Amino acid sequence: MYVALVLVTAAVNLWAAVADFLRAGFVLGNAAALDLPPAWLTPLGLLKAAGAAGLLLGLAGIPLIGTAAAVGLVLFFLGAVGVHVWRRVFHNIAYPGVFLALAVAVLVV
Repeated sequence: MYVALVLVTAAVNLWAAVADFLRAGFVLGNAAALDLPPAWLTPLGLLKAAGAAGLLLGLAGIPLIGTAAAVGLVLFFLGAVGVHVWRRVFHNIAYPGVFLALAVAVLVV
């Protein structure tokens, strides 16, 4: 169960990072709705990719890195949910909410 959870969480974060790097339409739409400058997409994508890589390193036998990555992703997505609430943008809050739930699940399990 844990391995599958980590693999799914890493995969969705890598997918989200690639979407940020490619400036996918839905990513640009979310950024605009939240008043985030497009220049922030690359650093945000790097954080997601680093979190995913850290989770995979944890699976590969470096548990401290995996735990740190899970904590980082929890904090990242708490911030994302917080920005949605702060900006009162609720139509797409499920996206960071699901990612937050996955990160919390990995950290707890």
